[in-house]
Amino acid sequence: MASGKKNGARKQPKAPALRPDIASLPKYVPGARGDGRQLWKLSSNENPAAPLPGVLAAVADAAVDMNRYPDMYAVELTEAIARKLSVAPDQVVCANGSVAALGHVLSAFCLPGDEVIYPWRSFEAYPIAVQVSGATSVKVPLTADARHDLRAMVDAVTDETRAVILCSPNNPTGPALREAEVRDFLAAVPPRVLVLLDEAYVEYVRDPDVVDGLDLVRDFANVMLLRTFSKAYGLAGLRVGHAVGEAGLIAGVRAASTPFGTNALAQRAAVESLRLERQLLDRVSETVAERDRVLAAVRRIGWDVPEAEGNFFWLALGKDTDAFVRVANEAGLLVRGFSEEGVRISVGEPEANDAVIALLRKLKKG
Repeated sequence: MASGKKNGARKQPKAPALRPDIASLPKYVPGARGDGRQLWKLSSNENPAAPLPGVLAAVADAAVDMNRYPDMYAVELTEAIARKLSVAPDQVVCANGSVAALGHVLSAFCLPGDEVIYPWRSFEAYPIAVQVSGATSVKVPLTADARHDLRAMVDAVTDETRAVILCSPNNPTGPALREAEVRDFLAAVPPRVLVLLDEAYVEYVRDPDVVDGLDLVRDFANVMLLRTFSKAYGLAGLRVGHAVGEAGLIAGVRAASTPFGTNALAQRAAVESLRLERQLLDRVSETVAERDRVLAAVRRIGWDVPEAEGNFFWLALGKDTDAFVRVANEAGLLVRGFSEEGVRISVGEPEANDAVIALLRKLKKG
């Protein structure tokens, strides 16, 4: 066989090459971790409360069978979620966290050349998931008060638009979407466009006018919800989330999902968490009370903070962001900085929150 080494032949790469769009992916930056000092970790929006004993016991029981594959379709968990949400089980699909669910949804719906619209700044996994799916990101800037600019998002829809992502409350800036504005938005968006409503922090919302995602799923066939057990339910270390939508759409997402993608321990922990939901939501209420206390104090000091409906709040610090992150770290506080934009600070233990207030008071005086 000829060697193929001819003058002018294309030079072969020395190693397998990644897809260019994968090689250029933006990096997901996780919340900062400690360096051995005593630090308060307020960088990842984690639930500061330890798991309930009943959840720990369920995980321990499930661990006995970890040599076996989990239920591929997470049937027991899917049915428990469906009962809680008053939907049919075939309207729910579970995944390895809501980020994985997002990836499965985009894989099921998007092709190269398609466009996905989302607000920006918002959850940093969005541009990664969109690019991995082969689609193109269309970022629509937030309004001056850190909210979705839904009118501009409607105007951004083209013939190539395949999906729109909404985030309520918006991570990292905090405001939640409201019922009337989202219904007006959906009335203006073509029904061929999938609208994904990311409700990772929905349990923390107290705005009486907040959008009801489940009602939207019932009223609009092109709406799908993304939810997670990582935040309010305190299962961040086990990674379990789900998507909710019209049965035919969910069937396609299930087909695109990773086989056995929700592990056995996560399934058992999530089922038990739903059984103990009242206790867990009491803890959420405690976090909301702390959030309100912190925000009142921070605003009294003189800081401008947008509406905060998650378990975090936002400081739009612009060019001072990196310096603030360093000062906070020196004060024993790990916060999440978005360079040149701002800082997201999680609501943690009362002692941690007191330290945040003290630092912000000191900086405002200085």
